[in-house]
Amino acid sequence: MTGDGEGRSAGRTIAARQLVALLPDLSETRPAYRHLAQAVRALVLDGRIALHVKLPAERELASALGVSRVTVTSAYDLLREHGFATSRRGSGTWTALPDGRPPQGVSRLVGAGAETIDLVTAAPGMDHALLSAALRASEPELARHAHSSGYLPFGLPELRSAIADRYARRGLPTRPEQILVTSGAQQSLVLTLALLCAPGNRVLLENPSYPNAVDAVRQARLRTAAVPVTERGWDGDLLHATLRHAAPRLAYLIPDFHNPTGVLMPQEQRDRLLRAARLSGTWLVIDETLTEVALDVPVPAPLAAHANPGEADHVITIGSMSKSHWGGLRIGWVRATPRLVTELAALRVTADMSGSVLNQLIAHALLEDATGGGSSTAPAGAAAGTVADAPLAARIDRVRVQRAALTSALAQHIPQWTTQVPPGGLSLWVDLGAPIATALSTRALDHGVRIESGTRFGADPGMFEHRLRIPYTLPPAALDEAVRRLATALDSGLPLTRSTDTPHWVA
Repeated sequence: MTGDGEGRSAGRTIAARQLVALLPDLSETRPAYRHLAQAVRALVLDGRIALHVKLPAERELASALGVSRVTVTSAYDLLREHGFATSRRGSGTWTALPDGRPPQGVSRLVGAGAETIDLVTAAPGMDHALLSAALRASEPELARHAHSSGYLPFGLPELRSAIADRYARRGLPTRPEQILVTSGAQQSLVLTLALLCAPGNRVLLENPSYPNAVDAVRQARLRTAAVPVTERGWDGDLLHATLRHAAPRLAYLIPDFHNPTGVLMPQEQRDRLLRAARLSGTWLVIDETLTEVALDVPVPAPLAAHANPGEADHVITIGSMSKSHWGGLRIGWVRATPRLVTELAALRVTADMSGSVLNQLIAHALLEDATGGGSSTAPAGAAAGTVADAPLAARIDRVRVQRAALTSALAQHIPQWTTQVPPGGLSLWVDLGAPIATALSTRALDHGVRIESGTRFGADPGMFEHRLRIPYTLPPAALDEAVRRLATALDSGLPLTRSTDTPHWVA
């Protein structure tokens, strides 16, 4: 183990019982050491075990698994041989990646092959004509900015104003100086965690939750307090009890069309959440990335719109155009107090100095509907007083059709699976009825479908092995074919894997 790797590994460990809970049942597999190495390798690749994490001592893991120490030693040797572990005598064994091999957190964002249907990313593509129109509308302003340095650490002023206006139209008065434009909502969250939290602080997360947010919390070396979210929503009493007893430094929540369940938090729960967070002194980070993808209900008002003056300053709202328009723009934002925005901008400069001026001009054209797409009209179900851009209205209509196509395909081809149709968002949270998600996602790739196991969405390890998140962001014909292929993979026979609720470990 190199000195650099050891330094990064300090304090990052996984106990034997926690690793065992993530592993499939190895009792019937031979040779056991090879299957153990393959299982650990898979956990590293899909991000359930982070890089540079110290693995359990060989004797400890052997005892927890009920196998010989030779089995574990041989498995660790195989991991080292293939670059998935590294060791130094007397210091232990740490997870690693071989040169040129990206973890799943990276590879999941790389497009699938031409014959593979990609159900990993729940984000829509962008209409080329619309993007071209936005680019043309941006050209005059681009010429003006070309004579400047191009560094805008707070964001393009006119884009900050447009985002602030959208909040105001949804019932939350907002000034441009309360907006920081970021490179997507993920950067908004990473900056917020870095500014407000220190390693070892506790963060409240929903379970399941957005995987990249969970990864960001783990990478910041924060402890987690997880609260369950089901198709019935949040357990308000448990949520507030966790805030009261755990007193987390920060809570990351997706109350609007929660990812991955799609549920919408009722207003009464939002009011109670604001009061509980104020009493516990917890910062609320509210992810509104999916808020505008409202399919059957009005676009919800911002949670901060219902906060009183004593609560509002501790509500940080993050948003993005990735789900409503296009992830390729990399346009996100933070809405917070002007002071906090200034502090976040100072931190942001150390990472990337500024976002792309061109992308921000295109985003402004899209938000202002300067693309020739027609006058801005609210889509069906839009909140009273909301003015939505025409491209978004058209997209909402398409998403409704795609959602119907996916639910119909599941009912026809795999009727034993169950799901609740969400009132918004971009995916179904499907119950498979058995803990086969990891095995099925692996087998599905052989049948031309890329999809992630529900375990990827767990704030705690070893959970949601009986779930798949299936996005409805593809055309109806592609969704029907994807479900046909999943049905074929399911019929090919799958081994069952262990599904265990375990305490969370920090990595």
